[in-house]
Amino acid sequence: MISKQSQKGGDSSTNIQAEQLVVNMGIDEKRAREIYQEMNLQLKREYSQEALDIANARVAEFENSLLPKMNSVEGAMEAFADPSFQLLLVDAQKAAAATERPADYELLSELLVHRFKKGDDRTIRAGINRAVEIVDEISDEALLGLTVAHSVTSFFPVSGDINSGLDILDGLFGKILYNELPNGNSWLDHLDVLNAMRLNSFGSMKKMEQYYSEALSGYVDVGIKKNSDSHIQALEILRSNDLPEILLIEHSLNDEFVRLQVTDKTQIKELKLNKQFVNNGVIFEVPIALSPVQIEAIINVYDLYLNDSQIKQQNINSFMDEWEKRENLRILRSWWDSINTSFQLTSVGKVLAHSNAQRCDNRLPSLN
Repeated sequence: MISKQSQKGGDSSTNIQAEQLVVNMGIDEKRAREIYQEMNLQLKREYSQEALDIANARVAEFENSLLPKMNSVEGAMEAFADPSFQLLLVDAQKAAAATERPADYELLSELLVHRFKKGDDRTIRAGINRAVEIVDEISDEALLGLTVAHSVTSFFPVSGDINSGLDILDGLFGKILYNELPNGNSWLDHLDVLNAMRLNSFGSMKKMEQYYSEALSGYVDVGIKKNSDSHIQALEILRSNDLPEILLIEHSLNDEFVRLQVTDKTQIKELKLNKQFVNNGVIFEVPIALSPVQIEAIINVYDLYLNDSQIKQQNINSFMDEWEKRENLRILRSWWDSINTSFQLTSVGKVLAHSNAQRCDNRLPSLN
């Protein structure tokens, strides 16, 4: 902050003029750690001497998890100057002091990083505040079940290639399935009590076959029969809109058909074409967004897909055969299909599950 001003006073006054006044309000890691300790002083008065050593060790572990994460996010250190963040930090320190589960320190860190990224949204902020409060209350089994349930409904492959998409899902759940999945309904009841999940005893869950065949419909939709009139028409649509014919690939679930390499019809608007350019004799590719006319053309190609429920079911069966070849997906399907109570994650459950998923795989996108 730069201030330039002139001052005038009476004959007997003393004038002091600051031509440039620079105030640095930035917070570096050193100052953030000082603020962390200042907040921690409030906790130390709440414990007996016998409990203080344990609490201090746990809060120190949380500090060593939190500060590097915050420091790696641009502008995040400034959150330590925010009164509302400081109050949440104290709550997180209390939760860290109360929990004996080492993974909780990293989970709390993810929640506070998320608080910085999404703190302007009061709904999300309320969910994060409550999630911090229950970190030391939620059981291992319930946290895992909650995280897996959220991951099933939130994370999907973007690859239009079926085998690649399944491999991506299998790799994701290989990281998230870090322990044995819970059985029965006690973990569901536990999450309901913590307000992380709402149960509906009158509803039923979609089985994995139905859920993913709808979510990844582009994988199992029938496509266009090779050398049919529709195939000829589709190729003409592509050519007339300056689109490559290789956008139509052989359907790996039925080699008599071709399909667009998308996970579902809505993904078409996100497609990009790789254009080759030459610079100093070096060939490189640059992704180019499609024009609205080209997007509409590809949608028209998708609309030429054969609508045959029998063939589609055969594709779904073949898709699930491929699913079962992957160990993590096989475990996931068996567990998911055994759940006999319908449920819905609350905002508290979503933010807690998402933070735990990011703890398992830091490449996952932020919660919207």
